[in-house]
Amino acid sequence: MSLPPFQRVLDTHAADVHRFLVAAVGPVDADDCFQETFLSALRAYPRLRPDSDLRAWVLTIAHRKALDHHRARTRRPVPASGTLPEAAAPPPAAARDDTLWDRVHGLPAKQRAAVLLRFAADLSHREVGTVLGCSEAAARRSAHEGLKKLRQEHRA
Repeated sequence: MSLPPFQRVLDTHAADVHRFLVAAVGPVDADDCFQETFLSALRAYPRLRPDSDLRAWVLTIAHRKALDHHRARTRRPVPASGTLPEAAAPPPAAARDDTLWDRVHGLPAKQRAAVLLRFAADLSHREVGTVLGCSEAAARRSAHEGLKKLRQEHRA
């Protein structure tokens, strides 16, 4: 069995990857992370084993690009003038439930990734475990703990 042409991988998984990245990094930065994800995937594609789970593989790359994006945001320099640059306009309220996503983004990294992969990318717990490099049970537990924390915050 050989790998399908890369364009087919892109066409098949683009919507899932973009949906995950919008949930993970926000709509403003999702397109950049999407491009970085598929450029990295294209570079690595010739070395991929033919029996690989392509969806989990490309979502693993997207997850790592989202982590890189969050790390890079914490390392951005502060302007010397003491004034901050203007922020990009927020997305329309209908496009995003800010309170929920802010709470999701406030979860610990593993719980946040498990919740996003499970519900934004619609992966099974087994696939979430593959992407996160842990067992299915650990992925299930991380998603459960993340949802539990979100419910507790909602009640408070």
